[in-house]
Amino acid sequence: MLKKKFDKTNLPSRHVTMGPARAPHRSYYYAMGISEEEIAQPFIGVATCWNEAAPCNIALNRQAQAVKLGVKEGFGTPREFTTITVTDGIAMGHEGMRSSLASREAIADTVELTMRGHCYDALVGLAGCDKSLPGMMMAMVRLNTPSVFIYGGSIMPGRFQGKDVTVQDVFEAVGRHQAGQNSDEELRALEKVACPSAGACGGQFTANTMACVSEAIGLALLNSSGAPAPYESRDQYATASGLAVMNLLEKNIRARDVVTRKSLENAARVVACTGGSTNAGLHLPAIAHEAGIDFDLDDVCEIFRDTPYFVDLKPGGQYVAKDLYEAGGVPIVMKELRKAGLIHEDCMTASGETIGEALDKIEGWADGRVIYPIEKPITKTGGVVGLKGNVAPEGAIVKVAGMAEEEQVFTGPARVFECEEDAFEAVKQRAYREGEVLVIRNEGPASGPGMREMLATTAALSGQGMGKKVALITDGRFSGATRGFCVGHVGPESARGGPIGKLRDGDVITINAITGEISVDLTDEELAERVYTPRETIYSSGALWKYAQLVGSTRLGAVTHPGAKEEKHIYADL
Repeated sequence: MLKKKFDKTNLPSRHVTMGPARAPHRSYYYAMGISEEEIAQPFIGVATCWNEAAPCNIALNRQAQAVKLGVKEGFGTPREFTTITVTDGIAMGHEGMRSSLASREAIADTVELTMRGHCYDALVGLAGCDKSLPGMMMAMVRLNTPSVFIYGGSIMPGRFQGKDVTVQDVFEAVGRHQAGQNSDEELRALEKVACPSAGACGGQFTANTMACVSEAIGLALLNSSGAPAPYESRDQYATASGLAVMNLLEKNIRARDVVTRKSLENAARVVACTGGSTNAGLHLPAIAHEAGIDFDLDDVCEIFRDTPYFVDLKPGGQYVAKDLYEAGGVPIVMKELRKAGLIHEDCMTASGETIGEALDKIEGWADGRVIYPIEKPITKTGGVVGLKGNVAPEGAIVKVAGMAEEEQVFTGPARVFECEEDAFEAVKQRAYREGEVLVIRNEGPASGPGMREMLATTAALSGQGMGKKVALITDGRFSGATRGFCVGHVGPESARGGPIGKLRDGDVITINAITGEISVDLTDEELAERVYTPRETIYSSGALWKYAQLVGSTRLGAVTHPGAKEEKHIYADL
């Protein structure tokens, strides 16, 4: 078979492969068994977040080998490398969770540095756990190389007492155990069966939400995110992704040709209609920032506000990612959105086609069980809602998927905690009252540092049967697995002078997800008179200290560098 010839004279890999001066560089490649012919081909970075930290990442190594087959089929030379992951399920509920959001930046930074240092021409990125998906996509857009994203796939649901279960059920079982409603033996039996395979959490938590985003935004091939991690059919998508990046390279279709204002809006639509994670309100602005696009939390929430919620997924609904895949996956969801004119069809995708052209090839419609027809949605507005008011002048976000309309308004006295540990201890001891609004501050990106998720606390409340009887607000985050009236991303955060720092026990707080309001019954003058000194952090050196110094507003994605608007070059053109 005749090999395709790529002209490398304008590609980054020319710096390490071409001309007499690069003889020492080529000697390193020969040392790894690479032929002269392979050195003359484009070099494709194949980046994975493989590690042994959790099931989310354990299958990525195998899938990377399938990607490399596709790259080779397209006459490229794949170069595999790995980066870190902090897996939220393991980090949750203790100090380790401070590393989670910071890991998103570390992933984007290390992928960037590896690509730059070795002059790779294009990128295929594989990721499995919550922050690794946006981190990988941020690197693609920052570098602006031809790029294809592929998700490692979801975990299979476990079976317990005749029902499908996920790790969310285990977190909530801890709350029931604390309330004396289940025994040590029942909890132990559940924990052993809840997570039966490789793959990321199965509900529409952050990993699956951002996997859906990867398709909707155009960086991933349609339907590539759906199959569970153990399915060997995933390898076909991986190989196709490797081949696809070679097609993009040949056509010079780059990440910023794919990620546009319109494609970000498509992605936000898919988050809303699937009742996705509130964390998308953080990650979409961060991805936009890498492209120099203004797309903040307000913009995301504006789209959430007028998007019907019609995909019945946990935690608010009944089904998991495997069920969505079997119902046709993200392409069917996007076809339903297209029926209502809610998709920009002219956006470019990883296949080299527009989203409209790609959707035209998809057969099937909503099954009416997992994916409802858009004309008959579960609710008429999105499963995630933005809030603003004198508690959160820069906004906040709440997931309302699965909540009845009458449950979306809550007024009650504040019970204030200075950190998550204090709140969790109070919940464990039942040292709170029905009707209260629990306030957890000092958990923002800078004040935490690290903007921890509060799943242990919210799951304990749900497990005690109090998920609908109290509300919770924080300048930190919530897991995509959180349910109940839990408001996160309250901004500005306490360390940056936010009003959440001035709240006191007994202040009457109103949260109204229907009108988009979050307010405290105080005048501007009363709030201005109050003085708050943020809690001093113990992180005065190291990576988390560095992150706290650099991190910006939650509203803008909690990013740590100026972004594409300030760049003076594009990597792929150097």
